[in-house]
Amino acid sequence: MEPSPPPVDTPPATAAAAEGLAGAVAGMSLDERFDLLMGIAEECIMPDELKRLLQNKPVPVCYDGFEPSGRMHIAQGVVKTINVNKMIKAGCKVKIWIADWFAQLNNKMGGDLKKIQTVGRYMIEIWKAAGMNLDGVEFLWSSEEINKRANEYWPLVMDIGRKNNIKRITRCCTIMGRSDNEELTAAQIFYPCMQCADIFFLKADICQLGMDQRKVNMLAREYCDDIKRKNKPIILSHHMLPGFKEGQEKMSKSDPTSAIFMEDDEAQVNLKIKQAFCPPNIVEGNPCLEYIKYIVFPWFDKFEVVRKENNGGNKTFANMDELTADYVSGALHPADVKPALAKAINEILKPVRDHFNTNSEAKVLLNTVKKYRVTN
Repeated sequence: MEPSPPPVDTPPATAAAAEGLAGAVAGMSLDERFDLLMGIAEECIMPDELKRLLQNKPVPVCYDGFEPSGRMHIAQGVVKTINVNKMIKAGCKVKIWIADWFAQLNNKMGGDLKKIQTVGRYMIEIWKAAGMNLDGVEFLWSSEEINKRANEYWPLVMDIGRKNNIKRITRCCTIMGRSDNEELTAAQIFYPCMQCADIFFLKADICQLGMDQRKVNMLAREYCDDIKRKNKPIILSHHMLPGFKEGQEKMSKSDPTSAIFMEDDEAQVNLKIKQAFCPPNIVEGNPCLEYIKYIVFPWFDKFEVVRKENNGGNKTFANMDELTADYVSGALHPADVKPALAKAINEILKPVRDHFNTNSEAKVLLNTVKKYRVTN
């Protein structure tokens, strides 16, 4: 029997929660809050606007969104947890847009909305178990929210479509995991206009999504110019983590051997990392080092290597620069890195595994999602 779709049992953020967020940053300086948010970004558009926002608005609204499209890998599960917790620590309210209608438009799960919503609930369970601070988070289902305020949403979508030509919109199709020369359905042409509208519909001050979503976020800033709106959404784009195979720029759930899933057991994690591309002395394009930089250091503030004395003995690295220097010189070998990385990832994933093993409702969700066929 399949679990039922929404609602989500996470309560919406209240005025009291907003006061709590504002109070949580009372001891932080403006520069500390700014640095914390900038630490998320591979690119920020625009830093001066971000600083001004933090000066003028006690609790800025950050928006992130996701298509429920299958099992969750660590690039989405762990990195989003890290980034959301930083945003909340900096005093932001985070709206996470569960883009069920968008997944349907993009033909995920074969366009079956019930399956898509089941995947959405499974993903929320993962973030809860992973340690996402839900005090300042509001999960919003696109299908529900759009229907509640349809008279506000659809005129906005139509106006964005009216102010842009087909060529400009199709340039944004990479946000759906589609190439700009791919044949698109009419629904997929509509998708960028809707995602652009989401930013204004959710009253977002900051768009915190991956670099792969940059084009549509820029479309939103251009739309502000079209409608003569001064306050543009600030874009904080985070780094996209690669798959474990050579040349894979982005971890993909469609290739299970190159992606670690949030509920993978210890042996699966160990095997995938053991087989991962990790050339000695080379940092650029090395996925193992990227995962240390973007997951292990932000999570633990250190990286611990255990090895025999004749191989240099145990060593704890305090920062990525120190680790990189040893790796380039050959003092740190892939055979040192891989077991240490696997140990750290397994430690992060243990609470998630435990949750799905012991919570009966979560276990049903996971088993149901595992049976679904992923469609592109």
